[in-house]
Amino acid sequence: MDLILKTDVDNLGYKDDLVTVKNGFGRNFLIPQGKAVFATPSAKKMLAEDLKQKAHKEEKIIKGATSTAEGLSRIELKISAKSGKTGKLFGAVTNADISDKLAEMGHSIEKKYIQILGGTIKTAGKYSAKIRLHREVITEFNFEVVAKTK
Repeated sequence: MDLILKTDVDNLGYKDDLVTVKNGFGRNFLIPQGKAVFATPSAKKMLAEDLKQKAHKEEKIIKGATSTAEGLSRIELKISAKSGKTGKLFGAVTNADISDKLAEMGHSIEKKYIQILGGTIKTAGKYSAKIRLHREVITEFNFEVVAKTK
């Protein structure tokens, strides 16, 4: 079944992508949730026209995302977290913590666009995360988790 996505769907595609999915997934999830519409010939023509109009705006957005990525590469982020004597953290450092720290520094990035390589962090050390600023601009961001003992 061919569908046109109306929103970004994880592991499937981005907004305005033409995707092929199984019938059940399309009819029972994507269409009722408002995440996609049928890819009829008229819908495809409307999509082509919309994409043509958005192309110019898209260039400006990509330039902005690229400059943000360059700004993020210059930041040295250190997140302090309570830990025991062995360096193991009480709790974990997640993408929400990174998002909050970046917001304090003036970069507002939603936590859903931050993916920590290796999952949640439970020990002190240096780590990397991928930050998706745009569908074409994904940057790798390095940060450090510092143990804070009482």
